[in-house]
Amino acid sequence: MNKDELVAKAREARERAYTPYSKFKVGCALLDSKGNVHLGCNVENAAYSPTNCAERTALFRAIADGEAARSFQALAVIADTAQPVSPCGVCRQVLVELCTPDMPVYLANMRGEVSETTVSALLPGAFTSNDLEEGQAN
Repeated sequence: MNKDELVAKAREARERAYTPYSKFKVGCALLDSKGNVHLGCNVENAAYSPTNCAERTALFRAIADGEAARSFQALAVIADTAQPVSPCGVCRQVLVELCTPDMPVYLANMRGEVSETTVSALLPGAFTSNDLEEGQAN
């Protein structure tokens, strides 16, 4: 699946978003190693903290569907923003945990603009499980 097809799937997922409070719909499409696409959308809650972002929804769904962490090939995220939308800090940390550092991440907006980055570029100096292991060894 190419970048444009993955962004189109993210656009499709965006339409499923539950955003009665912010009205800010976000969609995400995650490509796994088998060529399957796992969709995610943001789901809001009046209490706000239980709200889940599109990126985490797609990643958690893929894990729940039996996909192995760090087996993903690419992720696309889209929203109606002036510039291509970028994941929040929490989603960036989850990406670091569940994806490889060099995995492509496509940031898009509804105007058709797409930029490409990687997981490691989104969160340089990220905290990882390696940090825990090294800390326990000392």
